[in-house]
Amino acid sequence: MAKIKLTKNEYKKQKDALKRYTRYLPTLELKKQQLLAEIRRVHEEMQSKRTKLKALEKRMADWIAVFADKPDLRELLKVKGIITEKGNIAGIDIPLFKNVAFEEQDYDLVKTPLWVDAGLEVAKDSILLEKELDILQEQEQLIQRELRTTVQRINLFEKVMIPRAVENIRVIRIFMGDQDTAAVVRGKISKSKIEKKKLEQTA
Repeated sequence: MAKIKLTKNEYKKQKDALKRYTRYLPTLELKKQQLLAEIRRVHEEMQSKRTKLKALEKRMADWIAVFADKPDLRELLKVKGIITEKGNIAGIDIPLFKNVAFEEQDYDLVKTPLWVDAGLEVAKDSILLEKELDILQEQEQLIQRELRTTVQRINLFEKVMIPRAVENIRVIRIFMGDQDTAAVVRGKISKSKIEKKKLEQTA
């Protein structure tokens, strides 16, 4: 820890710093609460999507099971890209899922079972949910990273910066108090000497 200057300027500097830290700390605490709330929201959304995905996959499996011919529907669907936009949560940029761009492959309408058309729609829904889950996981990672940084800053302010400023103010205040007391004592001694000389001169 660097040695502080025991001056009035340093005293003011430390008091200003303490005021700044104590004003900024509630903002960080609020950000932490917002991030925790967002993590809860993302977890709930992810759970909801997983439940829907499982139900969809079960429905698909039950449906396909009645047919002897089972073409892989995923081979008939090609994902061209995931469409997202930027969102902002507690000051951080996160991706927001919008849609999936598909490129459908041509297939033989005569040789392919009739249910494939409807099956492709279900497969699309399944892929949409999977890609939405991917984006939600990316959101969670970004929010968790920001949460870690925010908690580190809160700890830095609470455990280091604020206690250090308080201690520096205390040390400087004691020093300035001692200086004032010493100045008063010196003044009294000086006055006493002057009065003693005057008495000696008049004697």
